[in-house]
Amino acid sequence: MRNSEAIVAEGLVRRFGEVTAVDGLSLEIHAGEVFGLLGHNGAGKTTTVRLLNGVLAPHGGSALVLGLDPTKDGPALRRRTGVLTENPALDERLTARENLSYYADLYGVPRSRVPERVEELLRELGRADEPVGGYSKGMKQRLALARALLHEPVLLFLDEPTAGLDPVAAREVHGLIRELSRVEGRTVVLCTHNLIEAQRLCHRVAVLERGKLVALGMPEELIRGLDRELRVEVELLPGDEAAVEALQSLPGVQEVTEERHGLLRVKVTSRRVIPEIAATVVGAGGRLFRLSPQEPTLEDVYFALHGEKGEG
Repeated sequence: MRNSEAIVAEGLVRRFGEVTAVDGLSLEIHAGEVFGLLGHNGAGKTTTVRLLNGVLAPHGGSALVLGLDPTKDGPALRRRTGVLTENPALDERLTARENLSYYADLYGVPRSRVPERVEELLRELGRADEPVGGYSKGMKQRLALARALLHEPVLLFLDEPTAGLDPVAAREVHGLIRELSRVEGRTVVLCTHNLIEAQRLCHRVAVLERGKLVALGMPEELIRGLDRELRVEVELLPGDEAAVEALQSLPGVQEVTEERHGLLRVKVTSRRVIPEIAATVVGAGGRLFRLSPQEPTLEDVYFALHGEKGEG
């Protein structure tokens, strides 16, 4: 599906005084994929995006983005990329239509194409002719995303694109990101703290910590590689003590914890034990209402890499 690399970074380094914000970063991002950059605040995500756009120069290493050197070819590169920052930075005195028309001129969109292109992007926004200062945070975010798409870039850098959006608007943005990648073949680099969002949208993710790359791969690969015991939620009729005791003695069960009356969390050594849980509960005369394996997620991977405990 992908015939080339949109981004190739080798040993990128960027320092601010004594702080190394990006520390020997090497990665490849395939053309047409949604690629996630994950990490705490200060992990180096924003600095990486600035390096790859030619806004900052590296102190070491190199990069090729869309075949261009960001350090030498910054203006040419930025004509082919779109960036959505965490802060929309719109001119709030202007209307949405005026904002997009102004930036279309800056991006070099042909003037004959500007009215049609602006109208396309404003179609779902509404209130296009009101000053942006009266917009909600979510509406400003959606307008900023429209601005990033004005010149139809082949590579998009999106920093927290659903921040401040309600669930319906966030789902619309998710659909747009999928369409940009799968239908239009554009490359999307997604910086996000929303690990559920990253797991749903990203083909691959990179986890950064203090400027260093600590994990890289498809979310499902990273999840499979997580060395973590499997937990199963078991809901019984409250008071089924015989069933609880039977579970505690079942081979492969490491621990049985009562979360609340009738709801158990059972830690097991492998998935093969799960059918035995049901058989054991029924065999002990228990009333089984629900049995739900709690599969590891990208959030579990993230917290494991950062040496922290996720919930559950």
